[in-house]
Amino acid sequence: MHSDAEAHLGHVDGVMAGLIRSVGPCGLKPQPWRSPFQSLVQAVAHQQLNGKAAETILGRFRGLFPGRRFPGARALDGVSDEQLRGAGFSRAKIAAIRDIAARVVSGEIPGARRIERMTDDEIIERLTAARGVGRWTVEMLLMFQLGRPDVMPVDDFGVRNGYRLAYRLEAMPKPKVLLELSEVWRPHRTVAAWYLWRAVDLAKASAEPRNGD
Repeated sequence: MHSDAEAHLGHVDGVMAGLIRSVGPCGLKPQPWRSPFQSLVQAVAHQQLNGKAAETILGRFRGLFPGRRFPGARALDGVSDEQLRGAGFSRAKIAAIRDIAARVVSGEIPGARRIERMTDDEIIERLTAARGVGRWTVEMLLMFQLGRPDVMPVDDFGVRNGYRLAYRLEAMPKPKVLLELSEVWRPHRTVAAWYLWRAVDLAKASAEPRNGD
């Protein structure tokens, strides 16, 4: 699925080539059936939390809407802030989710078909107008819903830490520096970011004690 990107990255960057050999084929699988509302709510849930905690909150959130895989924006009118707090959302995140829902209903946040026809920059400009939605949040939508190939989320802690580990640096590169460094990976920076996340996973796995140690 990502063989062209892997070939390009391995050709232009020896460190990335080694990382690709260690990890194997890129497993990034965009989910185009998601609505922008779902992608944004899921990204907001993950803000400043580890993946397991965020998924627990999202599971409770979905439980507020029986019979639905994921609620639509209008369905949010049927639950109270207290119920959302009970699911685990902070007050700031509840305000963000309600503002996102209102913008979806009004059309300020486009639906799935319309957003497909927009450029990355147009999507970022439109969606970051919503409360609690920063560039990183929209970048996750671009990568995991729309499958855009050249997204580099330089503010992501895992991506920056993965670069530090893969390139054996003492400190993580600052976002502006990483943006410059990532130019060599164009037009496949989404896959490069995925491999930097995997660099963190490899480091954690190697640090874990094995049976008998």
